[in-house]
Amino acid sequence: MAVNIDNYKKLVKELKGKNVELVAVSKTKTNKDIVELYKAGQRDFGENYVQELVEKYEALKDYDIKWHFVGHLQTNKVKLIAQFVHLIQSVDSLKLLQEIDKLAGRNKRKIDCLLQVFISNEETKFGLDANQLTDIINEYNFGNLPNVNIKGLMAMASLTDDAAQIKKEFAGLQKLYKKYTELSILSTGMSQDYKIAIENGSNMVRIGSLLFGERKKKA
Repeated sequence: MAVNIDNYKKLVKELKGKNVELVAVSKTKTNKDIVELYKAGQRDFGENYVQELVEKYEALKDYDIKWHFVGHLQTNKVKLIAQFVHLIQSVDSLKLLQEIDKLAGRNKRKIDCLLQVFISNEETKFGLDANQLTDIINEYNFGNLPNVNIKGLMAMASLTDDAAQIKKEFAGLQKLYKKYTELSILSTGMSQDYKIAIENGSNMVRIGSLLFGERKKKA
């Protein structure tokens, strides 16, 4: 399926009225698809796999794309993206944040990060619980992580058609987010649930299939 520019234009208009930032999730999509959406005005793109992100970054260096990493990130892969990544949205442990801090310093950068919180009923998803979140923010506030900026929280709701369940999960996260007044980004909501996410405080959504169509499964 080709890039749906009509959907993109409608979505941009809708989100602009709500002051919500759009990240186009381009995992498994081609460079041609990304450039087509770029030419329509999109600048923020999200990738789930480190190697794929590195390859796209190298191929599209001539474009002023802001690359977001939104998948599960292993500590030994941080070095591959630390030089250029705009925002790491999926920090799910203090160990990972410490590695990002170390590699950011090595590259003479400060890397913006979101802390991923576990809110769904699916054990396969990653994320911090409320106590782990507090511990990491305290570590950051004590000045122990000088090369990262913790900008906010990210989460994925359960993959379900139960809107009430999704709303409950997003509402709980919003309550947690409001505890930390220094945070400015709440990244929740994907193609199937972004409207519910926005109703519950999201100011950044990660949209893939509405823009690019359904993805081929990665082998």
